[in-house]
Amino acid sequence: MIKNKFYFEFCKRFIDIFFSLFLILLFSPLFIIFTILIKITSPGPILFKQKRAGKNHKEFYMYKFRTMYIGDNDKRLKENYPQLWKKYKENGWKLEMSEDPRITPIGKKIRSLTIDEFPQLINVLKGDMSLIGPRAYREEELQEQEKKYPKTKKYINIIRSAKPGITGVWQTSGRNDISFEQRAKMDADYIKKQSFVEEITIIIKTPLSMFSRW
Repeated sequence: MIKNKFYFEFCKRFIDIFFSLFLILLFSPLFIIFTILIKITSPGPILFKQKRAGKNHKEFYMYKFRTMYIGDNDKRLKENYPQLWKKYKENGWKLEMSEDPRITPIGKKIRSLTIDEFPQLINVLKGDMSLIGPRAYREEELQEQEKKYPKTKKYINIIRSAKPGITGVWQTSGRNDISFEQRAKMDADYIKKQSFVEEITIIIKTPLSMFSRW
């Protein structure tokens, strides 16, 4: 069993490195275009980084193209838009893009094309993330959701044992309104029954899921 797990992890890491490099080269023209657009449409850095919960309780900085205005956006949302802040927390730390005042105009376009996630390929190369895995949750999100939904503790413990992924089973499920409990269970089930068949299935479904949003 240990030998099989080692073989799976070795192959998964090889695939992560190979495809990350391939995708960075393939989409480099898009990276350049959106880097310029971000820079000329709003002040601030090109990339946004935020701490996320990694494997075995090890936090790391996850990269994205910056799609929000600079500053403490969560604080601004909480102080200036209390109703949206309440909805944000109750909805699993998510808001509809159309109603989120923190997102820049070009940021909305980037998110609609799912291009904001591409810099996470850097995280994959660094070994913080994998191409496929559970969602990269914020530590405070996991703690708050565990208090809110005590039954999810067993799922969260399993999620913490794996590297987060750029894509995963729930992202490609075709379901938009998935509660935290459902997401956590889906991520935990994926980790428990990891297989090459499951990995290939998710890889195939990911571009289909992306195109369906365009």
